[in-house]
Amino acid sequence: MAVSDILLERLTRLHPKKIDLSLGRTIDLLEKLGRPQDRLPPVIHVAGTNGKGSTVAFMRAMLEAAGKRVHVYTSPHLVRFHERIRLAGKLVDEDELARALADCERVNAGAPITLFEITTVAAFKLFSEHPADVLLLEVGLGGRFDTTNVVERPLACVITPVSIDHVDFLGDTIEKIAFEKAGILKARTPAVIADQADAARAVIERRAAELRAPLIIGGQDFSARDERGRLVFEDDRGLLDLPLPALPGAHQIGNAGVAIATLRMAFPDLPDVAFARGVVEVAWPARLQQLKRGALLARAPDGADLWLDGGHNAAGGVALAGAMAEMAARSPRPLVMIVGMLTTKDSEAFLTSFRGLATEIVAVPVAGDHAGRAPGDIVAIAGRLGVPAREAPDVPAALDMLAARHWPAPPRVLITGSLYLAGTVLAENETPPT
Repeated sequence: MAVSDILLERLTRLHPKKIDLSLGRTIDLLEKLGRPQDRLPPVIHVAGTNGKGSTVAFMRAMLEAAGKRVHVYTSPHLVRFHERIRLAGKLVDEDELARALADCERVNAGAPITLFEITTVAAFKLFSEHPADVLLLEVGLGGRFDTTNVVERPLACVITPVSIDHVDFLGDTIEKIAFEKAGILKARTPAVIADQADAARAVIERRAAELRAPLIIGGQDFSARDERGRLVFEDDRGLLDLPLPALPGAHQIGNAGVAIATLRMAFPDLPDVAFARGVVEVAWPARLQQLKRGALLARAPDGADLWLDGGHNAAGGVALAGAMAEMAARSPRPLVMIVGMLTTKDSEAFLTSFRGLATEIVAVPVAGDHAGRAPGDIVAIAGRLGVPAREAPDVPAALDMLAARHWPAPPRVLITGSLYLAGTVLAENETPPT
């Protein structure tokens, strides 16, 4: 076992809860460490319900295409914790991660603190020690009381589409959730807002007005669309005619648009070629990722397309089903879904979008100590939606079941429902993120 894994396991015991939204413990530890959050590169802080990670991935690809050194902080990881921290383009190495975690453990001296809080502090420490041109900082949960929300003067803030998720922590209405997301806005700091539901946009606009934070709003101040197989972006500076994104799905047009709008504001001298290269060089594992090699692909039905996506809420289901429908229009195939979800997610809301699209569902458990939903519950939900469904003990067994059948045409197999399930799949497929 790696030293960082031992440290992480030990750090989980410092607080009885995985999630306890608060800034006090984080601020106390940062103070003891000499306030590394004040020595970060310029920060672009990103909140939202869906599309945060993809938007960060687009920005990273575009900035690196322009020769910028980019730090990145995202969560959760899929296979290894190291994926959360990218230092000037490379995942943090084991020695540096272990050192930062050990330093934080020593200074914290056993005080109560959640794992996400202390590991975020460790990330800030690492980011402050390595030079870069920008830090892309993704919110973990919510925004107002998220551990990342200790940066007092970010270069820019971003809020991607807001929808219903994490209701136990953020509230059960769009307005309440948008209020939490808007908690990252800072006085007189520009913010880029994705095209939102009216209720969410009103909350964000009200908070921005209180802070006198200039807003750049999707659908109003900029737009991004697919026009004859090209990504056309338009704002008050003019029009960009770009290739379609490497990340499939119409929703990625919107995420790319938010990324472009943010960088055109924050880095006005970024050349157009950086945007063109970025949209085609972008990579973001487990977001409509096609598995083109690996141990699991070998177990799928002959000729099958195998796709992986960590979508798990209602809005994610809409976007993912739309992408599957686009694929079906171009290349018709039976769609079979292998689904594992958590009890904290609205499985019926997620799966509803696939009614009439999926030919069947194979329900599997989510491995690990997560609150996994029983596969039988998913089968029951699928039955209410009119989608044939059955259970399998895991993803490899599900693929074996599908491979044993005769298919009139090779199916399109989509593994989805949880980022934790996606991480297990990438590990089993022997294709972890790099």
